[in-house]
Amino acid sequence: MQPRFIFVIGGVLSGIGKGVVTASLGMLLKSAGFKVTTIKIDPYVNVDAGTLNPKEHGEVFVTADGGETDQDIGTYERFLNQDLSKDNSITTGKVYKEVIEKERSLYYGGRDVEVIPDVSNEVIEQIMKVAKNHEITIVEIGGTTGDIENLVFLYAARSLMQQYPSIAIIVSYVPYLANVGELKTKPTQHAIAKLRETGIEPYLVITRSPLPLDDIRKRKISRNSFIPYDRIIDASDLPNIYEVPILFKKQQLLEKVLDGLNLKKNEANISKWEKRVEKMNNAKRKVKIALVGKYVEGEYKDVYLSVREAIKHASIDLNVKPDITQISSFDLKLSDLKPYDALVIPGGFGSRGIEGILDAIRFARENNIPLLGLCYGLQLSVIEFARNVAGMDGANTTEIDPKTPYPVIDILPEQRDLIAKKQYGSTMRLGEWVAVLKEGTKVYDLYGKKEVSERHRHRYEVNPIYVNDLKKAGLVISGVSKDNNKIVEFIELKKHPFFIATQAHPELKSRFVRPHPLFTGLIISFM
Repeated sequence: MQPRFIFVIGGVLSGIGKGVVTASLGMLLKSAGFKVTTIKIDPYVNVDAGTLNPKEHGEVFVTADGGETDQDIGTYERFLNQDLSKDNSITTGKVYKEVIEKERSLYYGGRDVEVIPDVSNEVIEQIMKVAKNHEITIVEIGGTTGDIENLVFLYAARSLMQQYPSIAIIVSYVPYLANVGELKTKPTQHAIAKLRETGIEPYLVITRSPLPLDDIRKRKISRNSFIPYDRIIDASDLPNIYEVPILFKKQQLLEKVLDGLNLKKNEANISKWEKRVEKMNNAKRKVKIALVGKYVEGEYKDVYLSVREAIKHASIDLNVKPDITQISSFDLKLSDLKPYDALVIPGGFGSRGIEGILDAIRFARENNIPLLGLCYGLQLSVIEFARNVAGMDGANTTEIDPKTPYPVIDILPEQRDLIAKKQYGSTMRLGEWVAVLKEGTKVYDLYGKKEVSERHRHRYEVNPIYVNDLKKAGLVISGVSKDNNKIVEFIELKKHPFFIATQAHPELKSRFVRPHPLFTGLIISFM
């Protein structure tokens, strides 16, 4: 199988939606019958996304095999409806770490190790590791052309383009100047010129703008950048990102890409996708869901991106339109929670803002408001129950209070030495773990099976010493890990419309075409 490559490269500025473009193109190619995969290259020197600040970088998306990756990997999975691995995520740190380890083991035979060709060859090697079993590999290179940190990746891309059928797509921002009422193409023209300086000729231009690109602006880019008019694709802002593949199909992006790769023009059948988008857009009944967390100040929505998307996925088949509001736990007023149909408590770490989340959990429990807790949301739900129902005054997690009289949440035994040695990167309980569900519980009914596999990212667990006491007080342990440790994976309350929490991150397995049962159950509970 001869590999073929599509390199998606940014122009003008980052954060303009290259991930959605990559995912949408991948979805169209897969719908046309091709075996497709996607790779995200990030130029940061971190080995992976696990140690990055979520408020600066966005959520950490955990793959099934335990990779802590950029949030774009999650976008790819949601659009392609297929699992990716840690190998689909490449960073500068990951590349250099491998080069240095090879140098230390005399892999290079004692010669000088250089950026070109050794670092760029390592990039190529990591790309080929993923590409070897696929017909088409789409490689998104983070940042923008002209960034000094991207040069080695662009060099590797150029090398692969010389060896295999490949095309480059530049995704460039076209700003709108309100004072003159005009979209300006000059930044895109400069970005294309800058990309050519690296030896890469863009085959297609995809423009991002707040308004649709008109014919005049499209012809201007074509004329001044020497790109054929029909290879300039408009990807102006849409209210729903799942409309992007439909927009691309209308502009025959698939046919143009297949032309560039010298492949047969298979037609993409996306009728089911189109019906779901139509149903999503036409839903009339609004439901109000509060996302109560510690990383939600302002309108920044990438920290809990997968949670938000999972809520949207679950809403489609129920014919409702979710109104998701992020509520900061730092200045929480319980009266602010009254208008909401349900609460979701997402993951997190550390002590900041925790008391506000505990108040929200108690409010939901005492007022029969449906609640879904995720990862730290389970741990805090256990703490709230222990304090206010089980009579364990001062109960806490040892992450916050090592001297708490009731350490109902404690560090996983295997994590103690790692933390003592400050080994934080890629050392949590990561990836998919199997849980055994208790028959007769709501969780069991929602999943409809005895064993389930969910993705995890945590160092702490429900302290097994207190499990029996919590159960006697009324807490239902509805699922535990299948391994010998029997870690508490799911909890719920009997006399409550919906009070479920999981140590896992089920949002990471939700797909546009395959909603997750826990999120579906949450919405059904108040309909």
